[in-house]
Amino acid sequence: MTPESAATVHSPLREPVLAGVVTALVGFTSSFAVVLAGLRATGATEQQAASGLLALTVIFGLGMILLSTLHRIPITLAWSTPGAALLAGAASYDGGWPAAVGAFVVTGALIVATGAVPALGRLIGRIPTTLAQAMLAGVLLPLCLAPFRALGTIPLLVLPLILVWLVGTRFAPRWAVPLTLAGALLAIGGYLTVNRIPLDWATAAPAVEMTMPEFSLQAVASLALPLYIVTMASQNVPGVAVLASFGYRTPWRSSMLVTGLGTAAAAPFGGHAMNLAALSAALSAGETAGPDRSRRWVAAVSAGCCYLILAGASAALVTVVAAAPPGLIETVAGLALMGTMASALAAALADAGQRLSAIVTFLVAASGLSLAGIGGAFWALIAGLLVRWVVERRPAT
Repeated sequence: MTPESAATVHSPLREPVLAGVVTALVGFTSSFAVVLAGLRATGATEQQAASGLLALTVIFGLGMILLSTLHRIPITLAWSTPGAALLAGAASYDGGWPAAVGAFVVTGALIVATGAVPALGRLIGRIPTTLAQAMLAGVLLPLCLAPFRALGTIPLLVLPLILVWLVGTRFAPRWAVPLTLAGALLAIGGYLTVNRIPLDWATAAPAVEMTMPEFSLQAVASLALPLYIVTMASQNVPGVAVLASFGYRTPWRSSMLVTGLGTAAAAPFGGHAMNLAALSAALSAGETAGPDRSRRWVAAVSAGCCYLILAGASAALVTVVAAAPPGLIETVAGLALMGTMASALAAALADAGQRLSAIVTFLVAASGLSLAGIGGAFWALIAGLLVRWVVERRPAT
């Protein structure tokens, strides 16, 4: 075979392979700070958070390779970023971190059941989109406020990050958060150098730490149910829509089986939830993956392989993040979620006839309310549904 013919054979794969690498890099760097913030807020140690990041990345990377190869469709998976944001604002509950791990297992079981039992999927579909999005926006609000709160404590570190994010959003939106993360890592390096703080590189090797799950009704109500609803409404359903917009039909049952079992498998090692990718799915399913739609599944396989490589860096990233001054990584997480919160608020308030129930849901979710040991996300949905039934219900004709 001549070099020219070899190039002809291999060139059709170049675009999808590169698109997959970009998908993984953008997906990992733009949201891992949110995942760490969520896991640490629920009681995970630095080692347990690193373990969770590693377990999730490896398992959904393998899941992408499996689903895409099996169905010849560019199916991309991800950790639940909105779900991690929900964890970051969760109220306290009995049982601590082991109870949180038990809630993650329950979340995985619910995702599996959604794929296996059509009636459960229809029930989730009946939750008003406005309320689900309002709950998500309320959950995101504390994290999105973090950059501006940090301005009062570490302005010299935070202000440059905000400027990087603004410039990146203007000229390279896809890379805005990764560039902000790179700036944060440089800022951490400067902070450690100036203050002569050594890093404990002994903890930077990839490792998993297992926690036996404990099952608590409070943790299930505070974490598992809201985490399941947010993951379904803001990740899985949009993920199906993104693939459909490029002409692909998502294999729903097998996708829910893989992500549900993957969530349950990752839970004892600290992983919270995985799902169909939404935003990053367009990178592997769209034109950037090449003109030949029949080959774009290669992009998802390439992304899965790249995620497996990135998983090896998870512990080192956690080591660096753990040494950051308080508020810096929360700033990156908040900036990463600005677009998601804006979209959630827009969707929540889009219907004028449902705005009252949406705003009540938003406020309860953002309030940090805790009743009977159950967090605000659960009560936000209850309050929103109550207002919707009492005030916004249309009289029978």
